[in-house]
Amino acid sequence: HKRNMASLFTSSWVEGADAHIHFTIHNLPFGIFSTEDKGPRVGVAIGDFILDLSQVSKADLFNGVNELDSEFWSGLFESPTLNLFMERERCDWRAIRAKVGELLSSVDNQAAVSACLVPAPTAKMHLPATIGDYTDFYSSREHATNVGTMFRGADNALQPNWLHLPVGYHGRSSSVVVSGTDLHRPNGQLQADNNDPSKGSTYGPCRLMDFELEMAFFVGGKATALGEPVAMENAEDKIFGMVLMNDWSARDIQKWEYVPLGPFGSKNFGTSISPWVVSLDALKPFQCQTSAGQQEPTPLPYLVDPTYSSYNIDLKVSIQPEGSEEVHQVGNSNFKHLYWTIKQQLVHHTVTGCNVKAGDLMGSGTISGTNETAYGSMLELSWRGSKEVILKEENDEKLIRKFLQDGDNVVMEAACSNGDVRVGFGQCTGRVLPAKKLF
Repeated sequence: HKRNMASLFTSSWVEGADAHIHFTIHNLPFGIFSTEDKGPRVGVAIGDFILDLSQVSKADLFNGVNELDSEFWSGLFESPTLNLFMERERCDWRAIRAKVGELLSSVDNQAAVSACLVPAPTAKMHLPATIGDYTDFYSSREHATNVGTMFRGADNALQPNWLHLPVGYHGRSSSVVVSGTDLHRPNGQLQADNNDPSKGSTYGPCRLMDFELEMAFFVGGKATALGEPVAMENAEDKIFGMVLMNDWSARDIQKWEYVPLGPFGSKNFGTSISPWVVSLDALKPFQCQTSAGQQEPTPLPYLVDPTYSSYNIDLKVSIQPEGSEEVHQVGNSNFKHLYWTIKQQLVHHTVTGCNVKAGDLMGSGTISGTNETAYGSMLELSWRGSKEVILKEENDEKLIRKFLQDGDNVVMEAACSNGDVRVGFGQCTGRVLPAKKLF
């Protein structure tokens, strides 16, 4: 594989890019966008602009990259999804990202490249890929401990298997939506008596609507064959990049349905992801220890990650009430609070021989820190509804939440900063619409 050439570029001639919080020359994430005059195609975010890679290809500026011609790259970048590009090997992802970095930092082709820039506010963002399969993990020890304590007590917070494998479940790719998509409060079965499950259930709208502050990665590279596991030493080459994710949850529906097979309708009504996919190369400067430091007990040999580590990604979640311009932060966590790494998640997912392909999405699970301000869900922030979460307090009046209300816009943000090097994911947003009346 070619080295991460894009990391050599320190400045861009694109106006405002060097001062941008998320999309600097150090980032160069891939996404799918459209404009009024043209349908979805591949772009790279740089400052408040999008570099149209389909136009860059047509201008012959990718000709010869990895010994492939302009026509080849045009076929990939005129596609309405990233899947074709994701299916290439990591050396191709790196080569294109490095070439983009060169074009956006060198003035040699500035006029030609400038013609390929689209102001981001004029563009509409789309799902980055056609998502074949979606899996969600449960890999934050702090979150798992909090939830386990609520329902089973502190002495039995973690299930016996939790420290031995990355727990996960298969979700619905059909209801994964791009940031900015509004979602209706789900209807479903609710336990009739919270204290006595023998009294059965009722039907109605979810009353305990929640967000989950997560991140996710897209699988890349050639599809694996059925029966072919991904080994730890190859795992990073099979990860195309990462996005921010809100795995919406209906807690009361979940309570009634989850025994014995886990979440079902309480999770399948919607999952939101941010539109820009950030590469692991862009995140390399932010590599850090996990909050655990090391794993105890030592995982089984196939799960041992010799470079066991995480990324120092600051995560924020806020609520914007309906009709308000104010956005109120309720939580601030960090990606390093994942006990099981993304490589371990992928390796365990495939150890059975489960085949994966480019565009498959894998969620981290809710990412919570150790203190109350670092919790990644309203379930934890309100401690199962027993506490008020204060959004605003003014003149002895409080604006509070325990769970989400109709009209609430949930705003998540993820960003890294290390001196002059800044890499971000932008925002992942979604508004709660009223439940539909079906019966």
